[in-house]
Amino acid sequence: MEEDFDLPAGDGMMNEDMDLPDESPILKVGEEKEIGKQGLKKKLLKEGEGWDTPENGDEVEVHYTGTLLDGTQFDSSRDKGTPFKFTLGQGQVIKGWDQGIKTMKKGENAIFTIPPELAYGASGSPPTIPPNATLQFDVELLSWTSVKDICKDGGIFKKILVEGEKWENPKDLDEVTVKYEALLEDGTVVAKSDGVEFTVKEGHFCPALSRAVKTMKKGEKVLLTVKPQYGFGEKGKPASADEGAVPPNATLQITLELISWKTVSEVTDDKKVIKKILKEGEGYERPNDGAVVKLKLIGKLQDGTVFLKKGHDNEDEVFEFKTDEEQVIEGLDRAVMTMKKGEVALLTIAAEYAFGSSESQQELAVVPPNSTVYYEVELVSFVKEKESWDMNTQEKIEAAGKKKEEGNVLFKAGKYAKASKRYEKAVKYIEYDSSFGEEEKKQAKALKVASNLNNAACKLKLKDYKQAEKLCTKVLEMESRNVKALYRRAQAYIQLADLDVAEFDVKKALEIDPENRDVKLEYKTLKEKMREYNKKEAKFYGNMFSKMNKLGPVDSNKSVS
Repeated sequence: MEEDFDLPAGDGMMNEDMDLPDESPILKVGEEKEIGKQGLKKKLLKEGEGWDTPENGDEVEVHYTGTLLDGTQFDSSRDKGTPFKFTLGQGQVIKGWDQGIKTMKKGENAIFTIPPELAYGASGSPPTIPPNATLQFDVELLSWTSVKDICKDGGIFKKILVEGEKWENPKDLDEVTVKYEALLEDGTVVAKSDGVEFTVKEGHFCPALSRAVKTMKKGEKVLLTVKPQYGFGEKGKPASADEGAVPPNATLQITLELISWKTVSEVTDDKKVIKKILKEGEGYERPNDGAVVKLKLIGKLQDGTVFLKKGHDNEDEVFEFKTDEEQVIEGLDRAVMTMKKGEVALLTIAAEYAFGSSESQQELAVVPPNSTVYYEVELVSFVKEKESWDMNTQEKIEAAGKKKEEGNVLFKAGKYAKASKRYEKAVKYIEYDSSFGEEEKKQAKALKVASNLNNAACKLKLKDYKQAEKLCTKVLEMESRNVKALYRRAQAYIQLADLDVAEFDVKKALEIDPENRDVKLEYKTLKEKMREYNKKEAKFYGNMFSKMNKLGPVDSNKSVS
């Protein structure tokens, strides 16, 4: 390509006023369509690969032949035998190129018809391109190198040298293994590693590494241009045993390769059960509540003492349990339900989710009180508990009844959160009953009423009064004269300070069952609350009026100066 073609010419053609399309036009081979609204046309000669197209800032490589509309050729990279490279969207070429080439896929071949407004305008490019010339370019997009401003502030530019695998990127908690080499702009090597592991959030060497690695895929290799704010800033860095000095306000060139990473996740919201994946599992399925799981397991204390070992010395001795049945410590139970078959993970479990404040004699050692424990777990296999959509009607009713009874046992043991989960599961089995027969609908309704009422009792114990009110309302939609639902909803309303509504429910319950002792006691509590509330109201307004009186009477005849 001639040098004068590399830069826009003519009418001061710059890219700020580009009218770009929102999407690349979908074309069939031989079809021509307009791109945008400025007269640029594209005719597809050969389809490209995949779906990706280059973006502004990417370094693209193309072959092209440029002609006038009468067929006169004025330039060709093919004739020169060397592909043409430029940075897309930076005004290094005419606007028609910047707009058109960003619609192409790798390997695609197309003819662009470019009006003078997007080419060399009224001036042309003498002697080869006349004024106001419409041009045609036969362009093949050979490849492109992605260059991204990853912090959107010009602080770190990332150029992909080798594409990575799959689509996942490391997160803050993950432990990454990388290779890197950091150079000053004059080529001086200041740091190098053939393999270092660090937690993304904690970072390594300079802030740019953790920022960049979160945008990378496994196996990806990049060149980073790092400005001082993501390097070592105004102060720079003195030399150390392993690393060279970085001068103040130095820009760095860092070659970075993401070799691998271990995914680390928080199993519980309070960050007291942490899972680090050592080996990825198969597929997408995970154990559900009630699944039977088989594990290889090593349990250790912080000092390395092994207190439990199963399935490693003898394949027949795998550790088996049923999830969500309190057969193991809560942290292990919850973590296993996040795993896939074949996955190997390291679990860190705080005492609250392990053996608590009590000493616990395990198979190989004693776990002291308040111990954080560590498990290396391999999920060998699991059989999920049958889901409702895999059951026939009678199985659904039986499963709902079983979950309700399990909830009752847990409620009596004071385990209200776990009981609540059982009642919710019971209702879920029979939630949709349109295919049920009449007798089955009666059974399902009775189970729904009982489970929702019992769940409301759990929510009251857990001080989740809004949910308790909602569950009672569901029951009253099915049975408007259910005294227990009115009574429990009134309890919730009292705690939510909706005293008038609570009084309505209590009175209605007493109309239906005047001798109900619990409802009578609740009415007494309600009246006391109302008296207390009225006293507070009277005191509040009394104080307010007293303050107003102290200000003295207002003279309505006095003018304001």
